[in-house]
Amino acid sequence: MKSRTVKKNKLQLLHQYYSYTGFYKFLGTSLKKALPPILIFLGVLLLINYFVININEVLVYVTENYADWVVFGVFFASESLLGLIPPELFIAWSDKATQPLLYLSVLATLSYTGGIISYFIGKAITKISSVHEYLEVKMAKHIKNTRKWGGFLIIVGALLPIPFSITSIAAGMIKYPFVSYLLFGLLRFLRFYLYAIAIFSLF
Repeated sequence: MKSRTVKKNKLQLLHQYYSYTGFYKFLGTSLKKALPPILIFLGVLLLINYFVININEVLVYVTENYADWVVFGVFFASESLLGLIPPELFIAWSDKATQPLLYLSVLATLSYTGGIISYFIGKAITKISSVHEYLEVKMAKHIKNTRKWGGFLIIVGALLPIPFSITSIAAGMIKYPFVSYLLFGLLRFLRFYLYAIAIFSLF
């Protein structure tokens, strides 16, 4: 009975901590900022699909005219360097492959690996004073939040439409425990499979 009480109290204290430090507010704000671009992106794709050009045909064209390793390479580069291209586009592309689930799994693995590279980029950046100072200013809020909330922010970066690379760079900059980062980062796979369920049904 005591252990249950202690466990409950620890959870209550954790909830209280995240409430006081503004984690829930930050999470809500991040979602409000991140969801509209994703919804707009999907909306634009649907409009293009119905009124301009069939997206299915474009994806089939890419599949037939570009080697898989080229597409995977572009995606890997994007996921390693600030997540510049929306992963949703590549998830939709994987649906047109001969083995969609395999291709989706490869994309998820590349995204996860790209995050690891970003983590080490973050660690390396701390050794370059000029770059470190620049990013400390540009990413000051994100780094501060990563120091404050650690694992929870990595979970948010892995699951939600927030560039995972940026969260990974911040984790590397604050020297967040690598093993813990790897474990939390595995949720990246879950994100890809959940998004695929939605995107595969759209196109």
